[in-house]
Amino acid sequence: MDRPQHYRFHQGDRILPFAGSEYDARLTKLRADMAAAGVDACVFTSMHNVAYYSGFLYCAFGRPYALVVTPTDSVTMSAGIDAAQPWRRSHGDSITYTDWQRNNYWRAIQLVAGSGKTIGYEGDHLSIAQKALLDEFLTPSRCVDVAPVTMRQRMHKSEAEIELIRAGAAVADVGGFAIKDAVKEGTREIDVAMAGRDAMELEIAKRFPDAEYRDTWVWFQSGINTDGAHNPVTSRKLERGDILSLNTFPMISGYYTALERTMFVAEVDDASRKIWEANVAAHEYGMSLLVPGASCAEITHKINDFFAERDLLQYRTFGYGHSFGVLSHYYGREAGLELREDIDTVLEPGMVISMEPMLTIADGKPGAGGYREHDILIINEAGNENITGYPYGPDFNVVG
Repeated sequence: MDRPQHYRFHQGDRILPFAGSEYDARLTKLRADMAAAGVDACVFTSMHNVAYYSGFLYCAFGRPYALVVTPTDSVTMSAGIDAAQPWRRSHGDSITYTDWQRNNYWRAIQLVAGSGKTIGYEGDHLSIAQKALLDEFLTPSRCVDVAPVTMRQRMHKSEAEIELIRAGAAVADVGGFAIKDAVKEGTREIDVAMAGRDAMELEIAKRFPDAEYRDTWVWFQSGINTDGAHNPVTSRKLERGDILSLNTFPMISGYYTALERTMFVAEVDDASRKIWEANVAAHEYGMSLLVPGASCAEITHKINDFFAERDLLQYRTFGYGHSFGVLSHYYGREAGLELREDIDTVLEPGMVISMEPMLTIADGKPGAGGYREHDILIINEAGNENITGYPYGPDFNVVG
């Protein structure tokens, strides 16, 4: 039996998150950057860039995947276990590599990228072992790290992306209201989280009937579990007076959105209310600062001053916001658009960014717990547009 190193398996109708013209526009910008840097072919290996330029969000499960872009071609490389699904969800060509011979993945890439060329790769993703194989199979004349330039491109959203992100924010709100309804004394965190997740997945299916459904999740924390923003869900039972952290994360075709709110079960004590209201005030102040021409570092320092004036800065635990787009808790990040002291990026229309101040008071102290509010804002010529609809603050979020 003749067992090939790679082949094309194309069947079914192609369904993508965006029109073909959207991907063509992204690839045109990429190819202009490639030409400016003298890059002959880009070998993308990360989930976020493969998805951004092709629409295909792969499931690695220990196998390597790629997208190879040249001045004329755009080809996804996927494992045989996926059959034709990568082609149905890709813009451009799609090649399947086989397991019959070690490193057929790189042989398939070489077929498109060529040998002795200048190769663009993602320095923040490609492992040392895979970089050695790239050098062996492609024998590049030069390698260029294209991760920074692709990140800068992803930071500026198209109208089609903004429309999808806007829908995602609305789905996050649906999850928030479902969680609010589920909060009761004695209910477990996991049960509340499932209510929010189920509501969001049903809403995504209603809004996007042709999509693939994966990765939507909720972090719902209570009491001491609210001290970290990324603490997983547990089976802890809610108690009267507990501080709660609502975090809904709908995922639509690789695009992440979020809603985060502080809540309390049935009642809130005076010390906690004071911290909560201060964090809400910082949240509102921070949103007013998200305007074109402001730098991430400048905004961060102003919110730092706001907290310092109230003797609360020492309770801040991380940056005040980040970009949105093709990203997730296990892949992708647009680190150049985060509200931190060390980021000098200047806000421009078409960027999408969150405002999410968080204060954490240690257990055993008055007002103990983690306080976090999170809204998503689109930067426009006039300032910004807040696309998060779920209310924040004590008037709405003392529940159960």
